[in-house]
Amino acid sequence: MLQAAFERETVVRSLKVALVVGTALNLINQGDAMLNNEHVNIFKCLLTYAVPYCVATYGAVSALRARKPGSDQELQ
Repeated sequence: MLQAAFERETVVRSLKVALVVGTALNLINQGDAMLNNEHVNIFKCLLTYAVPYCVATYGAVSALRARKPGSDQELQ
């Protein structure tokens, strides 16, 4: 399972999702501060990108496991 999380295709797809979703969430959550040159919490900013990356990776790995023959999560 961990190997699938680090496959190039999974990483690239998850990074794309994190970039789009993380940017949208950062603009929603800290857009005012960014536009007004006020203090932006860098930790929250990074975490806002990390969470969608982890969710997208988890989803991709789960889908790959479900397609694997003999998997107990095989789709029916």
